[in-house]
Amino acid sequence: MIAAVLLWGSIAIIVMAGCYNTTLFVLSRRRVRRDRGPRAERLYVFLLACLNEEKVLAESLARITSLPAGNFMALVIDDASDDGTAEIARAAGRSSQGRVQLLQRHLPDARRGKGAALNAGIRHLRDSGLLDGRDPRDVIVCVVDADGRLDPHVVQAVDPYFDDPHTGATQIGVRMYNRHKGLLARLQDMEFVIYGDIFQTARRYFGSVGMGGNGQFMRLAALDTLGGPDGRGPWSDSLTEDLDLGVRLIARGWTNQHCTTAAVSQQAVLDVGRLVRQRSRWFQGHLQSANLVPLILREVPTRAAVDLMYHLSSPVLILLTSLLPLSFLVATAGTLIGSVEAGRPLFSPMFVLGPYVLSFTAAYAYGWVYSRRERNLGLARAVLLSHVFVFYGYIWFAAGWWGLWRMLTGKQTWLKTART
Repeated sequence: MIAAVLLWGSIAIIVMAGCYNTTLFVLSRRRVRRDRGPRAERLYVFLLACLNEEKVLAESLARITSLPAGNFMALVIDDASDDGTAEIARAAGRSSQGRVQLLQRHLPDARRGKGAALNAGIRHLRDSGLLDGRDPRDVIVCVVDADGRLDPHVVQAVDPYFDDPHTGATQIGVRMYNRHKGLLARLQDMEFVIYGDIFQTARRYFGSVGMGGNGQFMRLAALDTLGGPDGRGPWSDSLTEDLDLGVRLIARGWTNQHCTTAAVSQQAVLDVGRLVRQRSRWFQGHLQSANLVPLILREVPTRAAVDLMYHLSSPVLILLTSLLPLSFLVATAGTLIGSVEAGRPLFSPMFVLGPYVLSFTAAYAYGWVYSRRERNLGLARAVLLSHVFVFYGYIWFAAGWWGLWRMLTGKQTWLKTART
């Protein structure tokens, strides 16, 4: 009886999620008309919050300083690193005629999370005079991870979105630059492509586009409307400060956009244990974001609010869905025992076909979308890979229960994901 309840409850969740995902897939295939305003000369400021990033920082700064854009700078926020991060930033500053600036933070004020480091970066930009004479509406702040490699045309791709004075932020796509280093890296690349090309693209129609921690472009005037409850800055101390910031921008009346024509490439995690730990941190941050619910219900327009509420409920749905494999195994064992006792097979074709339809129908859409980004992969291989991707999603089950346990036991701090 309990197994049957778990089974049908899990199936109901999967069907509901399937309907939602189908709607997003259809919407993602439609074009969005953007409002335009007068063109403006804008300053692009790239913020890189770094803690022991000597292995990857030089390449990322080289990509930024070689951008074919006229008016930009990068600020490396060294969060009390004990490796060569600061020296790499200084060297990049010398070779780029000052386009790369360095802010060094020191203990005990440093190492308080990415949000705190980014807030320190915004304060430094103002206090140092680097933004003197600049209209905050024409200053675009971009958060780039230390391993982030921006497409060369990223400024040209993003800039038109900010012609609309209501645009507060624009998120670009995310790829894995080491996606050829094995199946796990490839599946992470597929995960981010699917999220960007289907979910984020469709959410433009709802007004609920989210911000990611890498490749998020924000108008400084929009950040100024957030401020923070104690004046520390726009970013919170949440483990998913990007999710938090995106929701609060929408609540302040700004529009979040998603750019599909440019991307930032980052390093995929090549170890399953480290990947589960990373996703557990994200999961725990999503659980923390439950404190945004009153703000959403009070300040966000209905259509966007409904989608955001569904998005924030995803941790609960993941935990409930994680029970489906167990309940299916219990149901299968029960049917086998019943078949032995009855002396005849009690299986029906739907017993096999049903789970496949529920689990793998979306794989065909995912494979098609990914094949359009990875032309050399081919549609057939992409669809086959997307079937593996369904099992890859089980990583979220382990990560979810770990993140929940950490939250219930009051553990908030995490070690950063190691680079290679």
